[in-house]
Amino acid sequence: MAGTRITEAYARMVAREAYFWAWPMVNLYNRRVAFRQAQAPALMNGVLPLAPLNTLAMLHDYVEPDQRWVACPNQDVVYGAGILALDESPVVLQVPDFGMRFWVYQLVDLRTDSFADVGAMHGTKPGFYLIVPPGWEGASPNGITRVLHCPTRTGMVVPRVFQDVTRQDNRTVQDLIGRIDMYPIAQYDGREKRHDWSRLPSLKPRTPDGGSGETRWVFPDMFFEQLPLVLLDAPPLPGEETRYEEVLAVIEAARTNPTLKSALVDEAENAERTLIEPLLQFRSFGTPLPHYWTTADNGAAFGSDYFMRTAIARSNILVNKGAETKYFYQDLDAAGIRLNGGSRYSITFARGEPPVKGFWSLTLYDRFHFFVTNVIRRYSLGTKNRDLLPNADGSLTIWVQADEPTDKAHRSNWLPAPKGEDFSLYIRAYWPDPTVIGGQWTPPPVSRIR
Repeated sequence: MAGTRITEAYARMVAREAYFWAWPMVNLYNRRVAFRQAQAPALMNGVLPLAPLNTLAMLHDYVEPDQRWVACPNQDVVYGAGILALDESPVVLQVPDFGMRFWVYQLVDLRTDSFADVGAMHGTKPGFYLIVPPGWEGASPNGITRVLHCPTRTGMVVPRVFQDVTRQDNRTVQDLIGRIDMYPIAQYDGREKRHDWSRLPSLKPRTPDGGSGETRWVFPDMFFEQLPLVLLDAPPLPGEETRYEEVLAVIEAARTNPTLKSALVDEAENAERTLIEPLLQFRSFGTPLPHYWTTADNGAAFGSDYFMRTAIARSNILVNKGAETKYFYQDLDAAGIRLNGGSRYSITFARGEPPVKGFWSLTLYDRFHFFVTNVIRRYSLGTKNRDLLPNADGSLTIWVQADEPTDKAHRSNWLPAPKGEDFSLYIRAYWPDPTVIGGQWTPPPVSRIR
């Protein structure tokens, strides 16, 4: 009841749990706050697409290795990004004809759950798609292919388009990505808008900060001040109504009680340190698989699985749904020892593995889940690499080590590791085969070379 006196211990209990389950929502909401500052599509720090709310920007090549806005980037696809602010306007999303090229648009709500299936694996047709907020009852304009309903007012759209490592393919992909766009419904005229994304201006000079972690998006000292606005943006899931009422009541009580307010901040800082930070490590969560690999079986479809939602948000936010991309995580070698650039490793895939309808990659990340700078500027290997050398039986061995292999035959298959530093490996199976989705196929061991 309003006005009821509550204890500090109770407020701390509610705060600790609320900080954990709402962390991904506050994370994404603060990205909306950052995008609101954009005056026009541009490149933040010269490396990341940034655009005003309800619009998007595309890169024109792989993401640069020094970006720090999103953990676990990849150099398999050309990325785009746009923030949905559906409380301001429904938006129109352009989908060109990609032909046989792999592509997928990730559409997630404030909770980082996917709310629409748009991609090659879904048989999505080219056209104009209208994204609308919860409770929308308007009429869609003529020429709209389909209406997509987002369950929250804030969301994010992340197009991904496959590109191999050649300059020729980069030139080929420019026309396709130039036809990807998103804009408020008032700008829709039934005609396809085009862009030359290679001409995006840089908002400020690039400031490399390799070796550091992801840009901070959640601030414990501001968390409970922001949370009421964030929860207003995301109507409760079925069964969450009481959870919302409980935390909002505690926040209201703390407004006029400095002791409770201080307790909420203290508990948020403690939860960030003891609950959230350990989830950066892949071995802390997920479905255990043979050879110490782990995976997420409900990526972008978390529902009320608050643990996995927050674990993914901390370690590698904005994963695709399992039918779009299956992810496998590894911190350890086949003996259960932490991967470290002081040792050398090999991983051998049998002929035809990983089994995918799209493509696959193996990426190496440092302990903060970002690329490791190396002299050959190679951060992953996979389908995009046309010069990988298979073994005589058709299998493929990738060599993971800090120093260039002395055996020339291994150099095409070399994935550079940080000298003397811990690192992680990460497999992406794009448009995975049913055997991957169902768990019949799992990755081979990462063997330390003695």
